[in-house]
Amino acid sequence: MEVLSLLFSGFAQALTFTNMVWLTIGSALGTVLGMLPGIGPSTGIALLIPLTFTMSPDTALVTMCAIYYGAMFGGSRSSILINVPGDGASVASCFDGYPMATQGRAEAALAISAIASFIGGMISTIAFVAIAVPVARFALKFGPPEYFMLMCFALAATAAISKEAMLKGLLSMCLGLMIATVGIDPQSGAIRFTFGLTALQTGIDVVVVIIGVYGLGEVFQNMETIKSEVAIKIQSKFGRIWVTMDEFKRCLPAILRETPIGFFVGVLPGAGGTIAALMAYNNEKQWSKEPEKFGKGEIIGLAAPEAANNACSVGALIPMMTLGVPGSGTTAVMLGALMILGMQPGPLLFEQHADVAWTVIASMFIGNVVCAIINLPLASLLVRILAVPTKILYPAIVAVAFIGAYTINFSVVDFVVLVVLGLFGYFMKKYKVPTSPMILAVVVGASMEQSYRQSMMLADNDPSIFFRGTICWVLFFLTIFSIAWPFISDWRKKRKAAAA
Repeated sequence: MEVLSLLFSGFAQALTFTNMVWLTIGSALGTVLGMLPGIGPSTGIALLIPLTFTMSPDTALVTMCAIYYGAMFGGSRSSILINVPGDGASVASCFDGYPMATQGRAEAALAISAIASFIGGMISTIAFVAIAVPVARFALKFGPPEYFMLMCFALAATAAISKEAMLKGLLSMCLGLMIATVGIDPQSGAIRFTFGLTALQTGIDVVVVIIGVYGLGEVFQNMETIKSEVAIKIQSKFGRIWVTMDEFKRCLPAILRETPIGFFVGVLPGAGGTIAALMAYNNEKQWSKEPEKFGKGEIIGLAAPEAANNACSVGALIPMMTLGVPGSGTTAVMLGALMILGMQPGPLLFEQHADVAWTVIASMFIGNVVCAIINLPLASLLVRILAVPTKILYPAIVAVAFIGAYTINFSVVDFVVLVVLGLFGYFMKKYKVPTSPMILAVVVGASMEQSYRQSMMLADNDPSIFFRGTICWVLFFLTIFSIAWPFISDWRKKRKAAAA
């Protein structure tokens, strides 16, 4: 009953005029940004963070969440119509979505992707309501040693999720931790790694890192192909965007099966929507009686990953809001933005700022409805945005990136830092070095260092404090398992191949 009371009070706050306006704007912007190839929710939120500086914390978080799941809804549009995923989580939607469009079934593809996203998002939000408070209360048992071990696990899981690029993931993580050490040491007051620049004494702002790596990095990468880009014909006239009852009945069991899997994957730090969507697609293909239809316009092959990646986006918010540890690259961006606004997501969020937490949760129910409205009746209008030339789009992104970076500290030095980080982002993408570990390390680096040093002070420099309780031991084994699992998985595949 307590949870329902808090949820209803959250609905009362979420339905205020200001929150509803920004929720609708965020959902629409997220849908558009999700559609545009190469942008995605992380870059979208990074570029729009300056918009939230004048907002109250609850409105800012409602807006960022709306952009996040709006991008999950919109990402499949370009996958279906031009076979180019809006972001990584929409890759699986290309496999059957584009063949459906080429067969003249674009309307059914656009409709089922929105319906599956809606169902996946709503079921996951209900699950969020059920487990958020117990997880937050459990997290109150965490002290500095537990937090240090939790952050070690989050960083290891994010770096290791790259599988064959695990060493690159660890390198990316180390780079992020190095960036987090720039500035005045909060414990001793010593000035570290500022190169004599006074402007760097306060550190490198996490938002500048995010905008540089995601925003400028994406632009630099796409400049390689911008001249040779051939115009792609986009279908602009559609019939009624809907599916038949038979198609819906075929897809519903797959949607209900893959939603919990996507939600669970989202809760795991660093897993992300790409893994959830691909896992859902592979599951349905393996369980299907006619797997040969997949990749040739099988509607279930589109519905399953769409439900999973939306469920994943909701699941990724749970560790961010209850533990203060991002569940994905996008929630790492959101965590950094909230810290700038003076909010510290974590177990105390539900104790000290319950109104904010429950307003956000309630807004997720409303936001899924708004996104469904935007992506069904208005889909035929929105998809025309895909025809915007990149020669116009990318200069606009650069302008927004520089304006956003300058408004944080009003420092010209941030321009230089922004460009340098943009080049880092470009080379990381070019050589397939994952950026999520770096962003996560920048966001949690200062807190991780603080927790470590507090733990050592409590234990009089005895490192055994990190193994003093059950929670620490569990997190230690999870960290080791995260690093070891890619090697174990490869060994099992080689063994099966040898046996075959």
